[in-house]
Amino acid sequence: MRIVTGSATLTVPPRMDPVLEEDSGEDGGSPRPPPSPRRLFNVNNSNNNEEPKEMFVINPDSNLYYQWLLLITLPVMYNWTMIIARACFEELQHNYLITWFILDYLCDLLYVADMVFRTRTGYLEQGLLVKDKKLLLKHYTDSFQFRIDVISMIPTDVLYFALGLDYPEIRINKLLRLNRMFEFFDRSQTMTNYPNIFRICTLVMYIIIIIHWNACIYFSFSKSIGFGSDPWVYPSLDEPEFGDLSRKYSFSLYWSTLTLTTIGETPSPELDSEFFFHVFDFLVGVLIFATIVGNIATMISNMNAAQAQFQARIDNIKQYMHVRHVSKDLEKRVIKWFDYLWTNKKAQDEREVLRYLPDKLRAEIGMNVHLDTLKKVRIFADCEAGLLIQLVLFLRPQVFSPGDYICRKGDIGREMYIIKEGKLAVVADDGVTQFCVLGDGSYFGEISILNIKGSKAGNRRTANIRSIGYSDLFCLTKDDLMEALTEYPEAKTMLEDKGRQILMKDGLIDLDPANLKPDQKDLEDRVNRIYSTMMLMQTKLKKLLENYDKTEKDLKQRIAQIERYAGEEVEEDEEEEQEGQKEEEAAPEQEKEEETKDEQKDGEDKPEEEEKPEEEKKPGEEEKPEGEEKPEE
Repeated sequence: MRIVTGSATLTVPPRMDPVLEEDSGEDGGSPRPPPSPRRLFNVNNSNNNEEPKEMFVINPDSNLYYQWLLLITLPVMYNWTMIIARACFEELQHNYLITWFILDYLCDLLYVADMVFRTRTGYLEQGLLVKDKKLLLKHYTDSFQFRIDVISMIPTDVLYFALGLDYPEIRINKLLRLNRMFEFFDRSQTMTNYPNIFRICTLVMYIIIIIHWNACIYFSFSKSIGFGSDPWVYPSLDEPEFGDLSRKYSFSLYWSTLTLTTIGETPSPELDSEFFFHVFDFLVGVLIFATIVGNIATMISNMNAAQAQFQARIDNIKQYMHVRHVSKDLEKRVIKWFDYLWTNKKAQDEREVLRYLPDKLRAEIGMNVHLDTLKKVRIFADCEAGLLIQLVLFLRPQVFSPGDYICRKGDIGREMYIIKEGKLAVVADDGVTQFCVLGDGSYFGEISILNIKGSKAGNRRTANIRSIGYSDLFCLTKDDLMEALTEYPEAKTMLEDKGRQILMKDGLIDLDPANLKPDQKDLEDRVNRIYSTMMLMQTKLKKLLENYDKTEKDLKQRIAQIERYAGEEVEEDEEEEQEGQKEEEAAPEQEKEEETKDEQKDGEDKPEEEEKPEEEKKPGEEEKPEGEEKPEE
């Protein structure tokens, strides 16, 4: 394309990726290589040879984030269990001092890494993952968690130089990272397939940690009172069997367990401080016992909720059959059918389970489970993907017992069936003679739900189909199919054509035009659609005319206003004519209103005249017809 200006002619090249000119200097250097495609260059920026690198951001929903939570949970658990134990049992601190220092500072390094990890963890804003470095850093530093992390990283270890190495409790600030452990447990509970078992294990772990802390505090409290000073405290260390570290911890743990579980088989306290300590432990034990009983009862009820609901359904049906005096044979068949459902884990209602999901996710799950089965039906093989998605949502699983009839010859076909698992037999009217056996992937009844014109069988079944054993089928009703086809008229036409071809191939269609009668329901639907379209057109036309009159009136008023501003005389003849026309149009309406009012008044006067009583007439006086004159004397 060429653009001609006053002084020069510019040639505009066709749209293409920008390319830098080659360097044609006199130094004879090699020309600059052309840039790679899809690279944008800034003419005003000299440093445009490097592509911007995208910063690595951790998605909170990724597996990497979950694995990091698992890793950071380990130092949290270490600090919560070992700091209190090292502070109360001095031998544990002295005997493994180097090991504790190595583990402590390794945990501190993981804590620092966790702070860096948080600065690279994205967050959602307006549904999108934020990846900007400055925004991520600001989001973390402005949070309350940042203050807790900073407090937990205060180097309190410098107090070792002042107090000595016998005080590991100076690292108590490391316990503030507890929320990371809770976050890991919440994620694990959501991701696991056995959430109830996981909840029980988590509850037991919490109880063990509480008992561990209470045991350490009991040993330290006994030390402050004096070992062996009374039967309630820890025995004297002079006895050989109670001087070992393992015996100290095991005895304290045993005492703590007895107290917190409210068993109470411990010596009675003697000092006031011992009484207060014991009362406090009993209160904590009561809360722990109530928590254990309540949580375990809830978990067990949740684990058996599905079984209890299924058993209640069976009990209701048993009671109904007993009240209605159903035969024993039929009652056994019903119970066996329920047993088959529960044994093979087919008692769940798919629609009830998936009803909390949005339509898109429910459609994806349905496609993943049922789409391959639906594509086996030949009339649905070439349908649109949108129609198949809707049909997948309408498929309903059904289970039939041995000997059950799925359909009988002559029944009205209101649904089609697709065999998922099992064997079905096409039998004669006697129910014994088998013509053929249908297996997995077979289907039947697809022609009857289309209600094709000219079909000799109409919408009735043409064969008896019986289940040989337990059979799992998918059912698609006629109403669901027609509801899905209302939005896909082309697919409906295609399905009818395919069904008509199948009937022609089997010789089950009547091609005589005299026998083809229009469907009454189809005609009614068409008339209703035409009527609704006409009503819609009338409403739109009425609104259009009203808008036209209003616009015309506004336009005339604006023109008159402009003429007044311009100093011209406004012709009022047209306005007077319009007012006269309006008055003339309004006059007949007023006359009609007056006439209607007069008629109403006349109608009110007539009943009053007719209501005169006949008793006022003189006796012997007869009514004379109108127009008859009185005879002269």
